[in-house]
Amino acid sequence: MLTLRRLDAADAARIIEAAQAKADEIGVPMCIAVTDESCNLLAFTRMDGGKIPSITIAIDKSFTAAGTRKATHDLAEPSMPGNPVYGLTSAVGGRMVVIAGGLPIFADGEIIGGIGVSSGSPAQDLVVAEAGVQALEKL
Repeated sequence: MLTLRRLDAADAARIIEAAQAKADEIGVPMCIAVTDESCNLLAFTRMDGGKIPSITIAIDKSFTAAGTRKATHDLAEPSMPGNPVYGLTSAVGGRMVVIAGGLPIFADGEIIGGIGVSSGSPAQDLVVAEAGVQALEKL
């Protein structure tokens, strides 16, 4: 039998709150999603002004980060034609995202979830996602 560590609702709320604060600070309304270690959505917010297509993109970035245990931007190069995971973006019904803004969340070396952020530039999405992860690391 396995024992899993998992984000709870309070953790997810803390992550979203910190990410939203960073989005406010940089002046970009975002869509922010948090998934558990099994890629299931735990929490989501669309800030006023967050882009409609970014709803799905944020959720899928979080799904990708938790499922692959890698930052989404780290998957871009390996998924290019001729590289080891070419075609990744068409896997799982097209849910795999290789644009910055998705980060896995670890505790003591174990995957416990992921965060996905979308609506800004890839660099803006990443900085907001990092703020969310850092909020949990500060506990």
